[in-house]
Amino acid sequence: MRIFTAALATETNTFSPICIDRRAFEASLYAPPGEHPETPTLCTAPITVGRTVAAQKGWELIEGTAAWADPAGLVSRSTYESLRDEVLEQLRAALPVDAVVLGLHGAMVAAGYEDTEGDILARVRNIVGPDVLICAELDPHSHLTAKRLQAADIFVYFKEFPHTDFVDRAEDLWRITVDTLEGRVKPVMSVFDCRMIDVYPTSREPMRSFVDKIMKIEKDDADILSISVIHGFMAADVPDMGTKLLVVTDDKPEKGAALARDLGLELFSKRGTFIMPQIDEKQAVTEAFAATSWPVVIADMWDNPGGGTAGDATVLLAELLAKGATDTAIGTIWDPMAVQICMAAGEGAAIPLRFGAKSAPGTGNPVDGIVTVVKLVRNAEMRFGESFAPFGDSAHIVLNGIDIILNSTRAQSFDPSLFSVMGIDPASKKILVIKSTNHFFASFSKIAPKIIYCAAGTPYPNNPAKTPYRRARKDIWPMIADPHAMEHGAS
Repeated sequence: MRIFTAALATETNTFSPICIDRRAFEASLYAPPGEHPETPTLCTAPITVGRTVAAQKGWELIEGTAAWADPAGLVSRSTYESLRDEVLEQLRAALPVDAVVLGLHGAMVAAGYEDTEGDILARVRNIVGPDVLICAELDPHSHLTAKRLQAADIFVYFKEFPHTDFVDRAEDLWRITVDTLEGRVKPVMSVFDCRMIDVYPTSREPMRSFVDKIMKIEKDDADILSISVIHGFMAADVPDMGTKLLVVTDDKPEKGAALARDLGLELFSKRGTFIMPQIDEKQAVTEAFAATSWPVVIADMWDNPGGGTAGDATVLLAELLAKGATDTAIGTIWDPMAVQICMAAGEGAAIPLRFGAKSAPGTGNPVDGIVTVVKLVRNAEMRFGESFAPFGDSAHIVLNGIDIILNSTRAQSFDPSLFSVMGIDPASKKILVIKSTNHFFASFSKIAPKIIYCAAGTPYPNNPAKTPYRRARKDIWPMIADPHAMEHGAS
């Protein structure tokens, strides 16, 4: 067997002011054929798992380019088209192939392309013809379109949020791919539109039990090859924004459709109960001050670069400064210009510095003060599971007794190593402020006895009922109370 694999992925917040060009991919991950590291990043596990599978089976794996950019706003047209065409040319050169296995995100939007993944998959299908297997692993914070379903044979999505299972799901995808190529199964995809948009953390109920349930169904029923919840991505103003339920069966489309509908309506019945309780910055700081065991983590959950924001909001920092916080560390505030100034000043320097809140309204005001530059790190990285996430040239500064990490490559706060690589012992602090909606939970919950989810400012469109969508559907919850009401009445 000859199998082609490649990855092209980012997550697009269409409301974000930060545009993506080729440099953004190069800053996060750009690996030409054969140069992908041994460990995968979020959307490239099909490549690394594919290496293992191909070696075990004695098959030939032809690797194309792997490119990932940290989430932001629109991808420039030239950047998308050049990376897409690079991969497609590599596929043409690899022909003939028995299968194409891709790492995609599912929520990339480029200038001129609302459905980039549909565009890529349709072009791949056009190149390989109707009989070659096309498979992809995707992020659940994405959109599922008819164009994608028409072009591909198998989709498998991460089940966990935090996305701790991207390698496990790549292994699932490859297992189904091998079974298909060797004639044991005939995968068919069935989809139910839940007609809703919500946030579904699997680190808490009720989503934890729901994911456990679908994994048990996969294990117990031989007809069911895979079940995925496509959460949707509310920060994307595109026509297919919303939650969907995908079931892949072994040639049992009616059974798949019935199960997708039952699970989708079960999910819909729990709408509005999934997301973590949130408080504002004043209450968050008050609660953190009142804690009796440390460190307390305050998650600045909507200024999350993992959702496409800049990650430069200062609302929480301003509240901490106003309250005279000490034993506190902030990780991170994105400000490449301030990092350059600190780099020029050098470690140990005390300098006047303005930083933060440059990207958009609703992120607070720039912070001014005399700061001490404590530690400078070029090309800094933090752990993310078994992988590493870059956060670029970075500066550890101190302002009024608060440790602050300024970074130059936007990245959400995945792991406490974010602090330790910058010379801060996270366990020694009373308060850690991080920028992440929920990906931080898997690692920070191991060191923090208390986690506070804080909605500070308005850096992100986190209320779909009020978001000024122009392209997204208006006939889903919470824009309307019960889009399934007529169906319920009929049944």
